[in-house]
Amino acid sequence: MAKLLILLLGGLKLGKVLTTTGTMLLSIAVYAMFYGWRFAAGFVLLLFVHEAGHYAAARKRGLDVGAPTFVPFVGAWIQMKQMPHDAETEAYVGLAGPFAGTLASLACYFLARHFDSGWMLALSYAGFFLNLFNMIPLSPFDGGRITAVLSPRIWFAGVPVLVGLFVVHPSPLLIVMAILALPQLQRAWRYDANRPENKRYYGIPASVKLTYAFYYLALLAFLSLMTFGVHDMLGSVRAGMH
Repeated sequence: MAKLLILLLGGLKLGKVLTTTGTMLLSIAVYAMFYGWRFAAGFVLLLFVHEAGHYAAARKRGLDVGAPTFVPFVGAWIQMKQMPHDAETEAYVGLAGPFAGTLASLACYFLARHFDSGWMLALSYAGFFLNLFNMIPLSPFDGGRITAVLSPRIWFAGVPVLVGLFVVHPSPLLIVMAILALPQLQRAWRYDANRPENKRYYGIPASVKLTYAFYYLALLAFLSLMTFGVHDMLGSVRAGMH
């Protein structure tokens, strides 16, 4: 989808817009029409921190990656010009985004509590929810990239989560993510751990797998607690205003 958007915009001779600064400003302007400038700027900054985590991790592992690109109501991504050589590297890069994004959301939370700021509290909730959403154990979500270190077949655990989200909150974005996930699920269905290429890519020591499983579950639990906790706090703030 990202490549398709780039090609379309490039064909319209808008290639220069596809810079990190340009697409960030575009996203801020669009979000500001719905949520106001302060929230829009903060939300796009949270997206940037999340993608910066992926970018820094990929560069640390020697991978060639492009700078973040933003599209309103779709999100942001970094272009992987070079794919990871093994599942551990993929998990490392995948985990770095939600981890960095969680730290940024936590900073917003503490600032909100310190200054008694309602919009900053809403921003922290958006950040926690965004990163929790990305932890769905299904490729192409970050959670799918992290849990693939255990086995690609774990992606099937993310299917009921995605379906449940769509039932509760129908969204075109969820449909797009489901379409992108289909080829990955087909790949997981055909996965054979004994094939040489799979042994090379997924042949990770058990201790490393357990380490990433711990990181994933710990971050998932923390994000869940913070997302629902801040949501309840926002409800109390709204109730106090009436």
